[in-house]
Amino acid sequence: MDFVQTNSAPSAIGPYSQAVVANGIVYTSGQIALLPDGSDTILNQDVVAQTKQVMQNLEAVLVAGGSSLDSVLKTTIFLASMDDFAVVNAIYEEFFASHKPARATVAVKTLPKNALVEIDAVALLK
Repeated sequence: MDFVQTNSAPSAIGPYSQAVVANGIVYTSGQIALLPDGSDTILNQDVVAQTKQVMQNLEAVLVAGGSSLDSVLKTTIFLASMDDFAVVNAIYEEFFASHKPARATVAVKTLPKNALVEIDAVALLK
């Protein structure tokens, strides 16, 4: 088992890893719209800006773990409001243009740092 750490995505904000690689699979932790340096300025912006940053963070963690968005098997999207579903879905689709991973989307009461969206992924190694 290997633990992933990259400066191309924000560090974990708790006692967990950005991702874990085991048995040919990368399991990412949930990503919110923090910048790679850990600053949270995007968390003051709308769900469009937040979702784009989340997907960039997710991609960086996957690459650091030896995978890519093209190798994602499943994602989970956590939304602060299901009213944002269509907007998040459209941005998500831009990042997954070549294939459509399995996915669950759930509304939650709150997310860390009051983010509007959080996404995690499970992917095959390249």
